[in-house]
Amino acid sequence: MMDFNIAGAFKNTAARLGDRTALVALEKKRWQQWSFTELSRNCDGFAAALAGQGVRQGDRVILMVRPSMAFFCLTFALFQLGAVVILIDPGMGYRNLLRCIGSVQPDILIGIPRAILFSRLFPRPFAGVRKRLSVGRSLFTAGITALQLTPQNRAVIAYQAEKDHLAAIIFTTGSTGPPKGVEYTHGIFHAQLRLIRDFYGIGTGDIDQPGFPLFGLFSTALGAQAVIPDMDPSRPAHVDPAKFVQTLMAHQVTYSFGSPAIWNVVSQYCSDRSIVLPVKKILMAGAPVSGELVARVQKIMPADGQIFTPYGATESLPVASIEGREIVSHTWPRTRAGKGVCVGRALPEVDLRIIKVMTGQIASWHEVQEVPINTVGEIVVRGPIVTRAYAFQEAATRLAKIADGTRFWHRMGDVGYLDEQQRLWFCGRLAHRVTTVHGVLDTIPCEAVFNRHPQVRRSALVGIGKPDQQVPVIVVEVTGKATGREQLFAELRELALGYPQTKYIEHFLIHRCFPVDIRHNAKIFREQLASWAAKRVEHE
Repeated sequence: MMDFNIAGAFKNTAARLGDRTALVALEKKRWQQWSFTELSRNCDGFAAALAGQGVRQGDRVILMVRPSMAFFCLTFALFQLGAVVILIDPGMGYRNLLRCIGSVQPDILIGIPRAILFSRLFPRPFAGVRKRLSVGRSLFTAGITALQLTPQNRAVIAYQAEKDHLAAIIFTTGSTGPPKGVEYTHGIFHAQLRLIRDFYGIGTGDIDQPGFPLFGLFSTALGAQAVIPDMDPSRPAHVDPAKFVQTLMAHQVTYSFGSPAIWNVVSQYCSDRSIVLPVKKILMAGAPVSGELVARVQKIMPADGQIFTPYGATESLPVASIEGREIVSHTWPRTRAGKGVCVGRALPEVDLRIIKVMTGQIASWHEVQEVPINTVGEIVVRGPIVTRAYAFQEAATRLAKIADGTRFWHRMGDVGYLDEQQRLWFCGRLAHRVTTVHGVLDTIPCEAVFNRHPQVRRSALVGIGKPDQQVPVIVVEVTGKATGREQLFAELRELALGYPQTKYIEHFLIHRCFPVDIRHNAKIFREQLASWAAKRVEHE
């Protein structure tokens, strides 16, 4: 029987690569590095220590540790033991964080001292926790066991996982509602590893600087070296570009996966200083990527460098992909004309369809109606990287999945269409559609029209009023010193008249700074903007 345990993939790689550098990270304000052999031994040491503290197969373990050697080794150690790792972005805010923790009922908490203190200050979500283990000591952890590496002379016997065995619970950003815990099996992690290795050509010899720490685990499992940047991964738009670039250059990084918010800051920094990075492959994901950003990043890479913008979600990633040259040369002009954002073709083993939008649960694939080419509908996918369920949320799972015999489809919660070349064009979130008396408006095609204005930094379409009778409103952030409000609005109205999807939009507002998600700093919380806009339109 094949072992799907993701920790086993890393152990096999470590045995093959031995003394090659696997990880570089800041430890106590000093850069340190570990070979594959050292990292593997530390995984065994942590696995022994955790087993000694009573961590068992099936335990739900919430891991609240900063990106570090300990984070890497603890994650693999928990997989070795067959525990279920719970990963929650601390940047989502206390209220969401507490709700998420309570929803998955953790058995064990492993965290830095501040996380231990947090669990004491807000005990209710941690009520089922039978043991707290601290990574580091402080006054906050008095009476709490400090987790120590246990020296190992032999490998710990690893849990042999089957394809459908639960490995982790990873939370969504919550851009269209409360964050939900997504169940990841060992088989899904294996499928993601295979796709990243085969499609993007990542493996031994590559050096990765991941903007998302979790992807550093994939890199080391594939035999690449991971360099953990000196940044707060929950606030990518606030990355210090000098620090980020310094490690890219010092370690001659060849590959990096991060939010477009990171690359927006870094590319501007490099452009201003005529810096060309050694990075050969850059993957930007988490939010729509503009052609302008792709073009700017191309200029700071080697001539043969490649940029990819994978499309997907926490529930299924990667689904589709497109390379930067195709964006700049072919698809971006259509995006600017309001045709949506092209996110590429489905990856191998991924089946992608567009169906007629239906509200509520879809119990069976027999109930759906696929739409023709170039027709906007709901995006659904199936394949080995598609997760099956949300943790402890049966109602949400039923709404998001469509049974198809022994298999199932996942509803991405997005709308878009397929063109003649089987490329997927993303048109926005299904929940953000504005339904008016003149028809349905999708956010991305409409906003592209107004983003063309030189004084508009970005725009957001929101709807006010009852469904099917909503009044569409365009809210804009302006760049620098804008002209007078009335003149700007007149110019935006003139732009609106030039396109069929925007010709009925007559209301415009200026907002100083859009509310956005913490993880990517790009997903606009349109529900908040809609409430804000409603109060102002009422007084016009």
